[in-house]
Amino acid sequence: MAIYYYTAKTQKGETKNGTLEVKDEESLAQTLRQEGLVLISARTLEEEKKKKKIPLIVKIKGIFGRVSLVEKLMFTRHLAVMIGAGFSLHKGLEVLAKQTENQNFRKIINNLVIGIKKGETFADNLIKYPKVFNNFFVSMVRVAEKGGNLEEVLKILSQYLKKEHDFRSKVKGAMVYPAVIVVAMIIIGIVMMVAVVPKITSMFKELNVSLPFTTRVVIAISDFLSNYFIFGVIGLFVLLIIFVRFLKSRQGKRLSSWFFLKFPFLGKITQKMNCARFARSLSSLMESGVPIIESLTITAQTVGNYFYSNSLIEVATQVKKGKNIQESLEKYKEIYPILVSQMIGVGEQTGELSGIMVRLADFYEEEVTNITSNLASIIEPVLMIIIGAVVGFFAVSMIQPMYSMMEAL
Repeated sequence: MAIYYYTAKTQKGETKNGTLEVKDEESLAQTLRQEGLVLISARTLEEEKKKKKIPLIVKIKGIFGRVSLVEKLMFTRHLAVMIGAGFSLHKGLEVLAKQTENQNFRKIINNLVIGIKKGETFADNLIKYPKVFNNFFVSMVRVAEKGGNLEEVLKILSQYLKKEHDFRSKVKGAMVYPAVIVVAMIIIGIVMMVAVVPKITSMFKELNVSLPFTTRVVIAISDFLSNYFIFGVIGLFVLLIIFVRFLKSRQGKRLSSWFFLKFPFLGKITQKMNCARFARSLSSLMESGVPIIESLTITAQTVGNYFYSNSLIEVATQVKKGKNIQESLEKYKEIYPILVSQMIGVGEQTGELSGIMVRLADFYEEEVTNITSNLASIIEPVLMIIIGAVVGFFAVSMIQPMYSMMEAL
């Protein structure tokens, strides 16, 4: 028996996609024919896996023990399909372990199988790997196991992970252009300082002329990079590690979150991104059957910004005391637009809060997409100004002493 992904046509000519567990493709065609469908194409789970090749960067991360969002998405999606096809949980996990190319992830899945065979719950096993399966994932699975609707919840999870992956890809894609320009500018600057400037400054030293302050600054940087380049790289690397560790601390998270909220232009993007993530996470948790207070607490852990996280923890506390979400969110007008609290209020009054949160998530994700799609055109003139200023500073610093020497002659 094998699981087949199929595409079929109805008698009216409509296309239908789905999955079935049958002996072979011929049996699949017969089964579909009995349902009034004509088989157009079919492929097994293994073929589907090969079709969706894992990118090289994902494989590299797997070597170092990391499990990517794409791998978790494929894991969740395929597990939902297999459970829906009648596979037992541990059997489905065994199949996924054999197909997973990431060695670390394969080991984790095999450990999940061992735990489940011992009689432990799926959620209790997932919680052992917090770096792979966060509290959001575990909580949804735990509720699904209690409610006996694991397949439906896994489908919701896979949809959430797909949205998260698309969202991150769009934001990262928008940052590629400015990142390439900045890196190229730094590399060209270092090459100029190490290879070009020393040849020019040697002439100044021989003539023993007084140099402007800007020229002395350029020469000092050039001498340092020429003589202590390795030490400079090591020092920069150490400073980078210290900076990253600081950002992971409570004070660092607070400071970086404040910066991204208050800095011009970045503030709007940060607000919309966090509102989108808040709405998407809360809607997925509520749709899976997680209680509202627990959903708010878990959502507080999924949003990236320190102030949003703290606000959601406080909102959960207020809701526990009997207040509604709209009233609790209105205290944070500086980070939640009025649209958010008003739509949540409508959702609470109509009993359609989960559906309202989905619409909010779609709206803000589209807003972020629109902003990031125009990001290159916005950043380009700013980069040109910065590059022009750097080139101008360098040119004036080098040319000014030459004019002074020519006037002296």
